[in-house]
Amino acid sequence: MNSFLILLVVTVTAVIAGLLYRFFAKALARWPYRKTDHLLTPAERSFFGVLGQAIDGDLYIFAKVRLSDLLWLPQGTRDRQAYLNRIQSKHVDFVLCDSATTEPRLLIELDDSSHQKARRRSRDAFLDEAVRRAGLPILRVPAKRSYAPGELRQLISSLLTGDVDATGTVAMDGKKAD
Repeated sequence: MNSFLILLVVTVTAVIAGLLYRFFAKALARWPYRKTDHLLTPAERSFFGVLGQAIDGDLYIFAKVRLSDLLWLPQGTRDRQAYLNRIQSKHVDFVLCDSATTEPRLLIELDDSSHQKARRRSRDAFLDEAVRRAGLPILRVPAKRSYAPGELRQLISSLLTGDVDATGTVAMDGKKAD
């Protein structure tokens, strides 16, 4: 009888383990996540290549960085959660960081035609003001078919060395953006 009871417990345990495995295997198979084919759009990928040519080895390029990874709020900030909510789901296209410290040095936004829409202009104005007040310069580059690495290199260098006012938004033509 004792061996029958042991056999019964082992059988029941095996059946339960099999059922649990099937349940969890199906549940895992139903997860809706899929890998994206490309991190960058074709326009961003093109600009990324030119940007890589334009910067020197002292900077790293990071793409699609969340604003909440670039800006922080001190504890005790009044309405702190409301300020965090405003930056929570926003990102910038590119960030140039110091290669030794990874300190963000310059933000770059690639502006396609969607940036002409009223809602997007409002989002851009908020982004520009938030990073300006945090002391981060931002360069807005109009999306186009090709870019001149030398022109981009010169503008980035001017922004980083202070030859151009880096407290606000600068457009690719070197003029202050609205």
